Amino acid sequence: MQQTFRLVIDCPDQVGLVAAVSQFLADNQATIVEASHHTDSQLGRFFMRHEIKADTLNLSLENLRSAFAPIAESFSMNWKVSDSHQKQKVALLASHESHCLIDILHRWHSGELDCDIPCIIANHPQMKQFADWYKVPFHWVDFKNQDKAVAFAQVEALLDEYQADLTVLARFMQIVPDNLCQKLAGKAINIHHSFLPSFAGAKPYQQAYDRGVKLIGATCHYVTKDLDEGPIIEQEVIRISHSDSAADMVRKGKSCEKTALANGVRYHLQDRVIIHKNKTVVFA
Repeated sequence: MQQTFRLVIDCPDQVGLVAAVSQFLADNQATIVEASHHTDSQLGRFFMRHEIKADTLNLSLENLRSAFAPIAESFSMNWKVSDSHQKQKVALLASHESHCLIDILHRWHSGELDCDIPCIIANHPQMKQFADWYKVPFHWVDFKNQDKAVAFAQVEALLDEYQADLTVLARFMQIVPDNLCQKLAGKAINIHHSFLPSFAGAKPYQQAYDRGVKLIGATCHYVTKDLDEGPIIEQEVIRISHSDSAADMVRKGKSCEKTALANGVRYHLQDRVIIHKNKTVVFA
């Protein structure tokens, strides 16, 4: 796979911004293989993602960062440069529902998701069978017979031990405490089985059935201390009818859940998501 450097920027919109970045890249012989820009006129904010062919630059990654820093400072940028060949470590959290977990594992195993998966953490021990099949270290954390604060301390310790860059809640049906949400801000992704903001919280398919909706969906979002209200990365929907039962909605909705979560994780791994306040810009 071609090695690229990804330059991701968000900052106040201003004259000369694009010209300055373009001139810097040109001066350093950079070949841009993908360029994405967006201006939010209401916020007066500019968002940019450039993917640069690494072997065309006359700078190393470290020197690129150092050389770009003065430009970033002059335009008050939030920015980062990442290397496509440096794989992120993705820790998976799961409960008793296995479909999202297995889907992520399959996409990783087949090379669709370019990352490392150092561990699976679950509050149901039977999930070990899937970890064993994919040869991923498994850890069961007991949430039933001990205080949840103790259980989450064990989860946090494992995430630290494995140095996880991203934590994916693959239908992990536990509410993450505020302190861990803050620690993982922008680095933890959840899948919620409804088209948020509709039907947040428990049993969303039953809520949707009770309202007689004609579309159901799933929402991939970042984890925050406000339950099911984090910045949305990706959503999927499927049409249903009056003849569908709540069980039919669950069955059909699982496809939306898997697709939305996989897309959201891939966009994050490829540095395609920029968070600003409680919204995202996604250069899909």
